[in-house]
Amino acid sequence: MNAAYDFDTAIDRTGTACIKWDRYAGREIIPLWVADTDFASPPEVLAALHERVDHGVFGYTRAPRALVDEVVAHLDRTFGWTIDPGWLVWLPGLVSGLSVCCRAFAGPGEAVLTSTPIYPPFLSCPTAMERELQTAPLVRESGGWTFDWDAFDAACDERTRLFLFCSPHNPCGRTWTEAELTRLVEECERRDLVICSDEIHNQLVLDQRPHRPTATIAPEAAARTVTLMAPSKTYNIAGLACSYAVIPDDSLRRRFKAAAAMIVPHPNLMGYTAALAAYRHGGPWLAAQLDYLRTGRDLVEAAVADTPGVSMTRVEATYLAWIDCRELGLEHTARHFEDHGLGFQAGREFGSPGFLRWNFGTTHANTREAIARFRRAVEAVVAGRASAG
Repeated sequence: MNAAYDFDTAIDRTGTACIKWDRYAGREIIPLWVADTDFASPPEVLAALHERVDHGVFGYTRAPRALVDEVVAHLDRTFGWTIDPGWLVWLPGLVSGLSVCCRAFAGPGEAVLTSTPIYPPFLSCPTAMERELQTAPLVRESGGWTFDWDAFDAACDERTRLFLFCSPHNPCGRTWTEAELTRLVEECERRDLVICSDEIHNQLVLDQRPHRPTATIAPEAAARTVTLMAPSKTYNIAGLACSYAVIPDDSLRRRFKAAAAMIVPHPNLMGYTAALAAYRHGGPWLAAQLDYLRTGRDLVEAAVADTPGVSMTRVEATYLAWIDCRELGLEHTARHFEDHGLGFQAGREFGSPGFLRWNFGTTHANTREAIARFRRAVEAVVAGRASAG
């Protein structure tokens, strides 16, 4: 790992109105739930923010031309994706993009499809926008989670207009193959579904297979895909609220903008500043972070493999492990682990009771302590069964 960056030193986030840590304020619980990391952002990002503060004026701001150019260059050098700057629509966050897609591409009485388990707003945004939610479960195979195409087909009907997709997948940690993406595009084309592709974790790839933007699979994919991206997860700047949609098709882009008009605010100027510095200068820091996350992933994976009654598939991307605890037979899985000092996110929120999402984007010391508590929590279940028997 690059010694120039320190991910081992714990930063005290208490008393900073931090959602992740304040949830368990005053309790001896390690928070491993919401998807941000406990690492300081790249030093170049911090320097750019200090410089912007020193300017002293915080008036209305549009996306700087330098940032637009940097995003275009970033997509080209990272994914070989050549885009027109006019395809970009700036947003304050991914969830607003999901909601806008539901408003824009499905009408009253129509339906939005997604695959479970899935990041909770995929389940709540359609109903919040007064559209019907349809779900098709993914299936776990030896190589990890993948699509069950029979379930996908069964979940669709004549009302289905939009598919909400997550790539890389949260919470399963999949980097989808080209074959899977091609099949998905074909299935959506056959049903004339718009694809909203959440690709916010696209730079957090831990294994060798690179991320492939859904819209680059074929011209047919670009014509029906809204891609949501942001530097927020990659560089730990989610609180600065700067995201964007890439929409190649003119008609889809017009409908998206119309649905967002007068409702969705622009990103703030500090978000623009951080995004530009991250994309322009954050490469070395990101490489070091990925090495650190791989070690954290391997620690969690080895611990789960050595603990009877629980399992997980390999995390190919993201810093989120999806833990199958169904064999433990717990009525309230997350609550049991909270009682043993661990704050996981409950699988029920993702549409899959009996699972937990484990955020290992924290110091290795935190991860090792979490592993010790995790083992004790599972052992308590085993001991309870023995005493009851």
